[in-house]
Amino acid sequence: MTGAKQFTVQTPSDDAALREIVEGVESETGDRFFYSLVKHLASALSCEYAFVSELLAGGLRFRTRAVWGRGSFMENFEIPLEGTPCEAVLNGKSAHHPERICRLFPADGGLKRWGVESYCGVPLLNSAGTVVGHLAILSERPMLDGPRGLATMRIFAARARAELERLQTEDALRSANEALARSEERFRDLFDEAPIAYVHEDPDSRFIEANRTALRILGLKPEEIAGMTGKSLVPDTPDAQRAVSGWLDSMARGTATTGTVLELRRKDDGKPVWIQCWSSLAGDGSYSRTMFIDVTDRVLMEREKARLEAQNTYLIEEIKEAHNFEEIVGQSRALAEMIEKVKLVASTDSTVLILGETGTGKELVARAVHSTSERRNRPLVKVNCAVLPTGLIESELFGHEKGAFTGATDHRIGRFELAHGGTIFLDEIGDMPADVQVKLLRVLQEHEFERLGGSDSIKVDVRVIAATNRDLLRSIAEGAFRQDLYYRLNVFPVLLPPLRERPEDILPLVHYFVRRFSLKIGRKITRIPRETMERLVSYYWPGNVRELENVIERSVILSQGSELEVAPGVLPDSAAVHHTPAAAPLAAQGEKRPVSPAPQSLDQVERTHILEVLMRTSWRIEGPEGAAALLNLNPSTLRSRMKKLGVRRSTKALS
Repeated sequence: MTGAKQFTVQTPSDDAALREIVEGVESETGDRFFYSLVKHLASALSCEYAFVSELLAGGLRFRTRAVWGRGSFMENFEIPLEGTPCEAVLNGKSAHHPERICRLFPADGGLKRWGVESYCGVPLLNSAGTVVGHLAILSERPMLDGPRGLATMRIFAARARAELERLQTEDALRSANEALARSEERFRDLFDEAPIAYVHEDPDSRFIEANRTALRILGLKPEEIAGMTGKSLVPDTPDAQRAVSGWLDSMARGTATTGTVLELRRKDDGKPVWIQCWSSLAGDGSYSRTMFIDVTDRVLMEREKARLEAQNTYLIEEIKEAHNFEEIVGQSRALAEMIEKVKLVASTDSTVLILGETGTGKELVARAVHSTSERRNRPLVKVNCAVLPTGLIESELFGHEKGAFTGATDHRIGRFELAHGGTIFLDEIGDMPADVQVKLLRVLQEHEFERLGGSDSIKVDVRVIAATNRDLLRSIAEGAFRQDLYYRLNVFPVLLPPLRERPEDILPLVHYFVRRFSLKIGRKITRIPRETMERLVSYYWPGNVRELENVIERSVILSQGSELEVAPGVLPDSAAVHHTPAAAPLAAQGEKRPVSPAPQSLDQVERTHILEVLMRTSWRIEGPEGAAALLNLNPSTLRSRMKKLGVRRSTKALS
């Protein structure tokens, strides 16, 4: 590739890529799943080739189950591992070769025939850590952003492995059934060593005999068969008991029990195991023959798929909201100090408690903590504790089982499970009911919880960010908030100063909102009159940045010409607001609130803002990246303002 122009394989956002693949394969099984997977994987990651393989016996060769290449499906192939980039992957390691793949693996003639430049691959590992196949993508261009492709492929590797093992199991089952049809004597000879589990039970569910596969799946020793009953392995949960009762009733009536899935607990370690079984009564009714396979991986994968689908739905909602996400705008010292604290805590997993009045931007700070943390590639799940009905907040946070309460017609995954591996933002934490506070405290201490109506503990890895405009210390004194929960949440408090304590941020915020709403509404606002800006700077802003945003949006709508018009009815009288008690001030809760700085004149605020923008653009005034464009001013107008305010290139710092 010497002398050739280098390209980076363009990939969509992680959320969009996951959504495209999940929606493409969610309803498919068997070979249709593999064909759909490679097609959507290549499309989502913008590469020309993708395939999924299975490792053959002996571990020296592999064959593909589906291949996508240059817009269509290709014929499957079988080749040896040696000398290919797949060799390392099928030995258990993920591989990313961003360019010059043909030079790295000259013995692989297929790479040259395809004319590819780059390669990414991840192994398919079973529950024992053994490689059973792999997923791979190849591109005719350099794949410089390979780690994103690897991360996406790893999410679907487990699902592909489960489907591969399911097909292999079905093949084994089909072979076993054909063997049964050919010879009952051969079945008896193979009983003990068969890859399928076999158990004979009497009418009371007591085991008569079981083969080695059944013993291994159920965690039994040969000497434990006598006296063991199948019912004793069923957990005491409504769903499990209901399933086994229906299965036993079907056997008693002589109706079909084909493919029934039962949940059991292994005898040796108590771990859950799911089996898919086929049972029939002997001719004289003295015992039943049950054949089953271990489908634990498949059940867990289906649950993971449900979690991914729920997470995908949540992320789609997040994407719809994300286009309104704005940066934290301002230049005040108080805001700069707060941002520095965010940078310090973001790289840790510590719990963050964001304190501030309504409208100060607590959610923006939570997003900033998450987006600069190691969890940024996982979801940020939001819960507003103030808007959820008291009776539903526990179900919303922790999920519920079917039948847990009136109206619970289905199993539901809660927000904590959706946030596994990522971050959960609990807004208005001070409004959380006392009984839910107890469960939240357990999650913070033990990193586990139980669904409403469930008995199994669910482990989660979630970072918690909480926010409130309440005085939690006062709530503790009044008995409305648990003291132990407060100390668990208050590991790293971040106090957001109200807008009235940082008036120097008003001017840049006004310019920002004017530009934003002018584009959104279709107005061309090019000037903000001096008297209008003076009114905005002198106003008390009890509703903080949110109130300022609403005022500017309303003013842009009402403005008829190129000047921003803030009508008297839009902005209340400043003197009246100053004498109107605002919301009860938020207690410092372990921190002293900074003393409000002396008000600056409008000229001082404007001079500071122009200086900051000029220094950010290296004193470039004209052009699309120049200061005039950022300030939404004509270059000559900006030069005139600089001259009037005494802004010169020799200035070294904001003053």
